[in-house]
Amino acid sequence: MPEPIAFFRTEDAGAKLFGDFVQPFQIEAPGLRGRLVRLGAAVDAVLAPHDYPPAVEKLLGEAMAMAAVLASGLKYEGIFTLQIQGDGPVAVVMVDITSDGDMRGYARYDMARLDASGPAPEAPVPRLFGAGVMAFTVDQGPDTERYQGVTPLEGATLGECAHAYFRQSEQIETAIRLCVSDPGEADGGRRAAAIMLQRLPRDDAREPDAEEDWRRAVILMSSATPAELLEPRLSANQILFRLFHEDGVRVFRRRALRHRCRCSRTKVEAILRSFPSAEIRDMLEENGRITVTCEFCKTVYALDEGDVEALASR
Repeated sequence: MPEPIAFFRTEDAGAKLFGDFVQPFQIEAPGLRGRLVRLGAAVDAVLAPHDYPPAVEKLLGEAMAMAAVLASGLKYEGIFTLQIQGDGPVAVVMVDITSDGDMRGYARYDMARLDASGPAPEAPVPRLFGAGVMAFTVDQGPDTERYQGVTPLEGATLGECAHAYFRQSEQIETAIRLCVSDPGEADGGRRAAAIMLQRLPRDDAREPDAEEDWRRAVILMSSATPAELLEPRLSANQILFRLFHEDGVRVFRRRALRHRCRCSRTKVEAILRSFPSAEIRDMLEENGRITVTCEFCKTVYALDEGDVEALASR
């Protein structure tokens, strides 16, 4: 079991309270485990370069928070990927996070179809994704077997879709809340948060008290408003104490998160080398260059004619 951290810590006083991190915790009386995710600079860095429409920005922000809270419950050395795809106006939302806490993400959408869908819907998943699937993948390198879980999109929101996945695939009782700050807030900083409770199998799971403890914890968790979860002046400890102090709550060491894309010129060149020489030369644009833009961070890699010829004649 990880080393518990005292609940009231002097580092909270005057410190930057929001940050980018996962805060694991335990509700003592019923023995439930949970995690609180808060994303500030990381989600802002992912969203800022793209100028997404508000509905898409909200979906991607929620997906980042969900990926972080799900990945933090796994033991892996590699990359956890959350991919949501459908046949609606939003075709793909993808987020990945390394075991070191490096995050990135992007969304692909059809602007004309998005405009035709009307104002931001109360049920964003069926309206924006249409029929589709949600996939979770853990890739620990070329010498290991990849784990993947795939589930149909069943629910009005991403949180409801996550509930459906855990009910059907993991058979672990799970409650999750996701929220994202409204685009264009006065302070200019985008924020996202997630809080998750899980009821792990126990010998006394069928006892009346165990069932009541679970329902009570979920009700308390659900009482947290988006305003509270996204409030920079409230620390993670303060939020958890407000929700669960009557049952006792213990926090564990935080895990830092950050935005970091893994693209590079070296990787772009490696991809181009995988094509036949004639196809590489055919990729040259009218200006005599090949231009590659990373879907995640929008970094542009430009290769001139000399670079292309060197790759083609390798």
